[in-house]
Amino acid sequence: MATADAGAVEITLPTDRLVNDFSLQVATVNGSGSQSANLVLLRTLFQMGIPVSGKNLFPSNIAGLPTWYTIRASKHGYIARKKEIDLVVAMNPETAREDVLGLEPGAAVLYDEPLNLSSLRQDLVFYAVPFDKIVATVCPEVKLRKLVRNMIYVGVLAHLLHMDVAEVEKALRKQFKKKQKAADLNWAAVQAGLDYAKTNLQKKDRCWLERMNGTAGKIIIDGNAAAALGCLFAGVTVVGWYPITPSSSLCESLIEYMKRYRIDPETGKATFAIVQAEDELASIGMVLGAGWMGARSMTSTSGPGISLMAEFVGLGYYAELPGVIFDVQRVGPSTGLPTRTAQGEIGFISSLGHGDTKHIMLLPGTVEECYSLAIDAFDLAEEFQTPVFVLSDLDLGMNNWMSEPFQYPSKPLNRGKVLDAEALNKVQEYGRYRDVDGDGIPYRTLPGTAHAKAAYFTRGSGHNDKALYSEKPQDYVQNMDRLARKFNTARNHVPTPLLERVGGGKVGVIAYGTTHFALTESLDQLQQEANLDCGYLRLRAFPFNEDLRRFVEQHERVYVVEQNRDGQMYDLIRLDLPAELTTRLRSVRHYNGLPVDARSITSEILQQEARQA
Repeated sequence: MATADAGAVEITLPTDRLVNDFSLQVATVNGSGSQSANLVLLRTLFQMGIPVSGKNLFPSNIAGLPTWYTIRASKHGYIARKKEIDLVVAMNPETAREDVLGLEPGAAVLYDEPLNLSSLRQDLVFYAVPFDKIVATVCPEVKLRKLVRNMIYVGVLAHLLHMDVAEVEKALRKQFKKKQKAADLNWAAVQAGLDYAKTNLQKKDRCWLERMNGTAGKIIIDGNAAAALGCLFAGVTVVGWYPITPSSSLCESLIEYMKRYRIDPETGKATFAIVQAEDELASIGMVLGAGWMGARSMTSTSGPGISLMAEFVGLGYYAELPGVIFDVQRVGPSTGLPTRTAQGEIGFISSLGHGDTKHIMLLPGTVEECYSLAIDAFDLAEEFQTPVFVLSDLDLGMNNWMSEPFQYPSKPLNRGKVLDAEALNKVQEYGRYRDVDGDGIPYRTLPGTAHAKAAYFTRGSGHNDKALYSEKPQDYVQNMDRLARKFNTARNHVPTPLLERVGGGKVGVIAYGTTHFALTESLDQLQQEANLDCGYLRLRAFPFNEDLRRFVEQHERVYVVEQNRDGQMYDLIRLDLPAELTTRLRSVRHYNGLPVDARSITSEILQQEARQA
């Protein structure tokens, strides 16, 4: 243990090394160009074989407000947000004091020298760096210095943390790709920071990096780009969208993919239509209209957009129109916190629309599932002739994650029950909303089918099984019961829950989405610190199947962990289970806008277990 003299009090600092197991936070100003520097750091660790994750906490304005980027290195493979910060790079005068005062004793601070942060505490390790002086030596153009100076802390950290400098340069040149001049200028800044650290800074903190083999064969990608790839492979041809944080990059990525892979080589013309609509109402209207025509169609949005889409989604449910809606969730209600993450819309979307409605929801928990469940969503939308929702969140959608490479689709597209002219010749009487097979799913025809029986009137008002207008009570009841039957059929067609962990005790845990990463770490903490061996079921879709009931039956207490205030998944599960099983459920809720961390889950479960005892 190292000691520091704080006046009359001697402070003992921990000296045990944190090798490939620490959290680094960079505190800067939005719009200062720090993102490039931070991504260089992230990719350097990844290239060194160290499991890593990066989370960007940014303001909802264009520029000028504080932003924090957190990189977690974990030799154990934990990639959820870590509650404790071990090393801060303090570049923002507005938040520097708060950033330093919030650290645990023994943490380290790399800061801009004029901030004089070392006077705030004696139980931290401080490194002062004169960023402006250093950047002036490598960047003659004053206007560019604000952007280039961030690369200096990359160089300083490369020395302090023992990064492989060759990997730093490789990551930097990948970041700037074909921008040779910009790459050279930024690399000069990295070298200047590296040289300064070698000459002036003595290593005193606990954080170290060593090459390992924890990322071999893996890729780094954000969830929105992964979902866009899934849409491409699913055969999407029509996209109607309106920009909104944090979903915009999904369609923006898809646009780039479609331009690259969906241009007819002979004519040079696009084989797709992507329209930026005037608002979310128009975008969902385009999607459902295209689905009615037989196209595979989608949109992406977030909470406020979902609110605007409600009436059209009700039409899609009742008139039975396929379409896929990606909801990248953020903090609500109203405008809320547009650049913070949450799981706050699952209750809303499950029955979106007035009247009795129930919607299929897919719940990806990894970037790989953003890709694979996107493909599933298009199949389900056409198979069940209904809007299908894919619920991601800001953390999964906009942040970079490690993943195994995605698998090329191995099964054909499922277009569902579609009757062409030849099939119609074999049908004695066609009823658009008739339940022929007993599964609640009717047969549809597509506009333009050359057959006298193919046409029907698509309406959101009352109708019978022939699609004729009707206000007869028996027709309405028959139709609504069939829709409920169709929803129940979906239970055995949506992605099944995954039993991630078989526990050896009486306690089980249920989670979904990005809560998964913090929960897997929390389960290890519960096992190691409290000898609590929990089972874990990860939900991937709604409606639920029998796996959920069986899991609850196998445990005396089941904690439902989610990122919203009201326990929305907890409520949906209670509604689905037999009454005698609902008393086994407990709720663990996280809703401060930050990605949930393992320690918060562990503490809450242990507190509730103590009350149980």
